[in-house]
Amino acid sequence: MAIRFSPKLLRNLPCFSRSLNSSSSSLSAATISPITEEEEVVHVVKQPEFSSSSAKNSSILNFDDVERLFSSVSTVKLMRSSLNLHMAAFDPMMDFGTWLMKSRLVETVIFREIILAVVKHTFYEHFCAGENVEEASRTLQRLWDDGLRGILDYGLEDAVDNESCDRNLQEFLNTVESTKLLPSSSVSFACVKITAICPIKLLERVSDLLRWEQKDPSLHLPWKTETFPLLSESSPLYHTLKRPNPLTAEEEQELQLAQQRLTSLCQRCLETNLPLLIDAEYTSVQPAIDYFTYTAALKFNKDENPIVFGTIQAYLKDAKERIVQAMEAAEKKGISMGFKLVRGAYISSERQIASSLGFASPIHGSIQETHACYNDCTSFMLEKVARGSGAVVIATHNLESGRVAAAKAQSLGIGKANQKVQFAQLKGMAESLSFGLRNAGFQVSKYLAFGPVEKVIPFLLRRAEENKGLLSSSTLDRQLMSMELKRRLKVAILGKDME
Repeated sequence: MAIRFSPKLLRNLPCFSRSLNSSSSSLSAATISPITEEEEVVHVVKQPEFSSSSAKNSSILNFDDVERLFSSVSTVKLMRSSLNLHMAAFDPMMDFGTWLMKSRLVETVIFREIILAVVKHTFYEHFCAGENVEEASRTLQRLWDDGLRGILDYGLEDAVDNESCDRNLQEFLNTVESTKLLPSSSVSFACVKITAICPIKLLERVSDLLRWEQKDPSLHLPWKTETFPLLSESSPLYHTLKRPNPLTAEEEQELQLAQQRLTSLCQRCLETNLPLLIDAEYTSVQPAIDYFTYTAALKFNKDENPIVFGTIQAYLKDAKERIVQAMEAAEKKGISMGFKLVRGAYISSERQIASSLGFASPIHGSIQETHACYNDCTSFMLEKVARGSGAVVIATHNLESGRVAAAKAQSLGIGKANQKVQFAQLKGMAESLSFGLRNAGFQVSKYLAFGPVEKVIPFLLRRAEENKGLLSSSTLDRQLMSMELKRRLKVAILGKDME
């Protein structure tokens, strides 16, 4: 029996602001064109036909059949997702919400409870998987039922002392352990931020020394062990303007403790056969993060299926050089290296730091350059996979990048079920791309950040910033969701499918 909805109620939703009789024609009449310098911005513009490159790849990913695209999504969930995306696309609301979460009002008990309750039942539920590993596991089970996998990420960062690092490590270990109770292969990766298991001040100190070593290779770092190249000729060094002091004995001991934490986590992942994604973060600490990543990879990536994956942020000008250097070094060592490719999520802070020091931004000058770098890095890694020397997670919300990557994988003869090539999107973002890739047969995961609302606010603030300016194909998502909701409403009203 068809479920009947109130047309008056649904018409009040933003996605039903147009006439029910408006055309729901094929989206093969759209092209994707970047419009701002934010991460992964795409804008849907109606045109007579796809550009030649889009037309070439259109047969791989099909967005024409919205009924099939959202077949696994309930109407209630579709309505909530559409409403949340419309709110996220309304800049004044996002600006106010961001200001509110950063304001001192959050320090007032009454206002804090109200603000957190509103956040929890709107953007938190949309972008996050739950407050604890049990809730995240239930979210992952629902994704698995929809034909998607999950990347579990306990959303903590910026630890300030060893005690908080130890607590965070235990949460990461519990997360890995919990996957044993979930359906086989439903979890594709665990995820960790090094800033959660190593005090950020120590990461800054280590990064300073690594940058100075890049300037002066004669610098002796007694604590440094074997690794891959960390910086390239174009890497930003302006964070370290004078020779830093050596690590103290206490700092060296803290560094050893942090490396032991990562080793414990990698060992648990190895025993569980669950790869670990190590996130990229600010350039101020990225050299140290890469150092942790590559030393762990040398220890744990012993066979053709890597356990440790690093992350490359393609909005950085040195991204391609660094990934090439790291892969070449890994191949010489006989190590299979995995990388997650993202565009980046620290735009404002990176530009502010560089500007305050009187240096050019480390980020590409235009979104077109970022897109080109991302696609170039993707192509490079897919060619490595085809030759059997690497693995890649193509983490993108950009429709055109998804199409280009899918076409490249197909042209290289990489099977869609190949575990060394996976696509990923954040929960609540680029749903149409996720379902389109799934329907095409590729391995697709949703990035599931979880943790107490107040603990994951930094993550939510970045999602808010990223959604400004029609970011991450939310325009396309809203359009497709609107079309499917209209189709379902017509079915409910008329009792039959509308062609």
